Amino acid sequence: MDNQNNLTELEAGDQKIIENKELSIWEALIPVVALVIMLLFNVKFVFGDAALDGSNQFILLLGAAIAAIVGFFNKVSYERMLEEVSENIRSTSGAILILLFVGSLAGTWLLSGIIPSMIYYGLQILNPSIFLPACVIICAIISVATGSSWTTSATVGIALVGIGNALGINPGMTAGAVISGAYFGDKMSPLSDTTNLAPAMAGGELFSHIKYMTYTTVPTIIITLVIFVIISLSLDVSGKTDTSVMLASIKESFNISPVLFIVPIIVIFMIVKKAPPLVALMVGTLLGGIFAVIFQPDLVKQVAGTEDLSFISAYKGVMNAMTVDTSITTSSAALNDLFSSGGMKGMLGTIWLIICAMVFGGVMDAIGALARISRAVLNLFDSIFGLFVSTVISCVGLNALASDQYLAIVIPGRMYKKAFEDKGLAPENLSRTLEDSGTVTSVLVPWNTCGAYQSGVLGVDTMSYAGYAFFNYLSPIMTLTFAAFKIKIKQLVKEVV
Repeated sequence: MDNQNNLTELEAGDQKIIENKELSIWEALIPVVALVIMLLFNVKFVFGDAALDGSNQFILLLGAAIAAIVGFFNKVSYERMLEEVSENIRSTSGAILILLFVGSLAGTWLLSGIIPSMIYYGLQILNPSIFLPACVIICAIISVATGSSWTTSATVGIALVGIGNALGINPGMTAGAVISGAYFGDKMSPLSDTTNLAPAMAGGELFSHIKYMTYTTVPTIIITLVIFVIISLSLDVSGKTDTSVMLASIKESFNISPVLFIVPIIVIFMIVKKAPPLVALMVGTLLGGIFAVIFQPDLVKQVAGTEDLSFISAYKGVMNAMTVDTSITTSSAALNDLFSSGGMKGMLGTIWLIICAMVFGGVMDAIGALARISRAVLNLFDSIFGLFVSTVISCVGLNALASDQYLAIVIPGRMYKKAFEDKGLAPENLSRTLEDSGTVTSVLVPWNTCGAYQSGVLGVDTMSYAGYAFFNYLSPIMTLTFAAFKIKIKQLVKEVV
């Protein structure tokens, strides 16, 4: 039985804040410190980039076990912990469904040629006189279309660095421009796993989160473009950019047409009109499947593994694109990784991470650790601005300590959710700050999985491009500037019964 004299529940919107009078701040921090140490060892010394394949998820469960032991010593029952874990997982059911639909939408938009068309037209704006800002724009378009900064850098990013070298441009500058554009899309695309993860951790809603991020992200990308335009004006660029091989390869494999943009326009219109996210994503997925049959019948047959297009083969091809791995092979090896999608199956790793994070957060909540840590944070940083500063420092610090951007979103998201609610702040404030500081700064840390990956695929040392990845280090500065001047700081809306 719980010691009811020590545990109290406070209502905060739809969430219960459990406080444990016997739990000290040092006891509350034991699971957090243990988790960070285990994750650091797991990522840096053992699994590296492969840590997200499952080992990090299990480490979160080990962290939950340590939290449970602390709870047992403080007279919190197993039933109480299990109840909070159940409530936590139940609260993310909407986010999990959205992730599955995002995976299916990505698959049909690839098969229909929507994503390849975005890339095709994006590459055509490349011009030597504005090469660096063009790199930012191209990578931003592709990353928004694919939802992946890693895939963008590993495909078009490699090509752009090669073109920049041919023009005599510092590879650090080119890589910085590529990464700036790629991480803009990684933040803003509804297809991005981090864009889905942040609101799931903060208790927000996907499209509201994206809308709220535009306030800090758009000014940051504009400043980034202005800086690269100024740098480009001082460069002596000679030669020409040749993307003809990549463009020809795309056109050989897909029927490219601006008509395909009807589908994303419809989805954007539905989002603007505040249609439920699941409805908008479902419509986008189904329209993508219909357009695939109309515009890419040969690819539908290829994915279905048949030679004739019939109702059955069309159904099988579209269903495969929605649910499992889909790859479209082109004559350009650099594009093959770009034209692949995991469908719903590809989202299972992120869903797995969310569920394990909810287990850790649920146990921490049940034993009163989150409330205790939040109260300590509020005592240290009594102002709203101080809370934002603490969140940014935690995200950047975890990118360096835990070496993984997902964990830099998950752990602060669960730790500070209560603190933001106590200050009367809407979850969009937390989810935006998690992305502005957790997602984008990961690539600036050489030993972080993102920094190591980007350096490896682009062939440019992390410290060489870090100084030119303006978007990435301006983003946390921008979010703190908004907090300092109380710009677009959304308050919790209290329902009147």
